[in-house]
Amino acid sequence: YKIPTIENLGATLDQFDTIDFSDNDIRKLDGFPLLKRLKTLFFNNNRVVRIAEGLEHCIPNLESLMLTGNMIQELGDLDPLIPLKNLTTLCLLQNPVSAKPQYRQYLIYRLPQLRLLDFRKIKQKEREAAVEYFRSKSGKEMAREIAKKAKIQAMLGLQEKPVMSSEERSKIEKAINNATSLEEVKRLSKLLQSGMIPGEEHQN
Repeated sequence: YKIPTIENLGATLDQFDTIDFSDNDIRKLDGFPLLKRLKTLFFNNNRVVRIAEGLEHCIPNLESLMLTGNMIQELGDLDPLIPLKNLTTLCLLQNPVSAKPQYRQYLIYRLPQLRLLDFRKIKQKEREAAVEYFRSKSGKEMAREIAKKAKIQAMLGLQEKPVMSSEERSKIEKAINNATSLEEVKRLSKLLQSGMIPGEEHQN
């Protein structure tokens, strides 16, 4: 059985400094309770496409994040890692994002505390070159483009339709049949079209 989402971590009672989620079906890095002790996370060979914002409030002391073999596409998709001020080791090998122009420079610039990226130590010369590039006219332009793409991706992410099972679909159809007002019928029909389930439309 492969885990599709991160959940029930509160049951660990924050006893671990390392948790390994490798070889699962996780698509988004979210769902963490407050885990102050956690320092290392492995997500190798999953299907991660998105990293949730606000991780710094849940896993504030994270030092090492291993994301080899995932599906992260854009440089801006990595921006939620910026507030993780203790993150010193990051691996994104075998992700589409690692083939992007200025990938390494961008991360060195945005995450100045990083010491090891994709198992390669970050040198002082690289740091200086990254700062110089992103302070230049073309670097600033690139940073703006990255931010714009990230914003669009986030909006598309919010519009993603959950896959609805036939059981859930019949649940809504039954609710439509039992509806007592036209407004209720309209609301439920809208949910049916959007793929949302009654009672879950406010959960996001």
